[in-house]
Amino acid sequence: MEGPPRKIIHIDMDAFYASVEQRDDPSLRGKALAVGGGGPRGVVATASYEARKFGVRSAMPGARARRLCPDLLFVRPRFEVYRAVSAQVREIFSRFTDIIQPLSLDEAYLDVTANKPGIASATCIAEEIRRMIREETGLTASAGVSYNKLIAKLASDQNKPDGICVVRPQDGAAFIAKMPVRRIHGVGPVTAKRMLALGIETGADLRARELAVLQQHFGSAALFYYRASRGEDDRPVHERQERKSVSVEDTFFDDLLTEDALISEIDRIAENLWGRIEKSGAYGRTVVLKVKFADFRIITRSKSFAGPVRSPDVLGETGRALLRAQLPLRMGARLLGLGVHNLDHEEPEGETGEQLSLSL
Repeated sequence: MEGPPRKIIHIDMDAFYASVEQRDDPSLRGKALAVGGGGPRGVVATASYEARKFGVRSAMPGARARRLCPDLLFVRPRFEVYRAVSAQVREIFSRFTDIIQPLSLDEAYLDVTANKPGIASATCIAEEIRRMIREETGLTASAGVSYNKLIAKLASDQNKPDGICVVRPQDGAAFIAKMPVRRIHGVGPVTAKRMLALGIETGADLRARELAVLQQHFGSAALFYYRASRGEDDRPVHERQERKSVSVEDTFFDDLLTEDALISEIDRIAENLWGRIEKSGAYGRTVVLKVKFADFRIITRSKSFAGPVRSPDVLGETGRALLRAQLPLRMGARLLGLGVHNLDHEEPEGETGEQLSLSL
């Protein structure tokens, strides 16, 4: 026998980094603003809603962002401030439940099925949380309220900024049916492109495909897509396990072979990775390069240091050195990745030199 539906809330701060900067510096309010690096190798971490109107998005190269919005203002991120505000918001969550799963500094799932104040309505709890965030931090947050994590996360994006969307169990399948598959959490850009090629554009299109057909094209992930298209997701809300590594990788539509193209990409990936490292506070001793070739074989190379890497310059230089040591590549690269392992909260494992692993 199934129990009553769970009550799940997904809270997502609105343009978090940019909103903090506009809150703390009134001269930035109402202006197109990007938090991140504005130089030729810079990457946008967050854009204000004024900048988003021009098409500026997170993870976009700074040079492209400036072309889209010539009046764009760049400010360097202040992660220590963002972490402090995130802790304030997390404390507000804890007034209602201890079942909190943070995804990053600016978003989290909450299970309020049984909550501390004993409030029957999850919608009322979400509205109260949003009110407290506004009053205590001067910032706004959007909320999705539903019976599972998948739909709650999608719902929180429906009425941004400063909005709320409630999807009840009887409406879940219809809500997913209208959703473009590229927006379904768990369907990445490459998978979305493959689905589009198969004529799968919406959740309704996805639901029309039999499980066996999805397995033929998407392997082990097919069951998740099959259930997601029906509004089903039984994953629990739980505290995230201690992070073991932080990494960023990109798959390219055209394989890369020239040194200039490869180095340009690894620089961009390193910049993006450093933003994630700063955001999570997870500094590691080992820098790992990953290369997937056109024939899908994978190699990794790594370099370890005596202590955690705490400089974006060292991270970038190490990534370039590891990549250059492999040039010329025997064939084009369809994916590049860079990560840090042996995070500073882990026990030391001793020095490890460069190593090679093959996945056939």
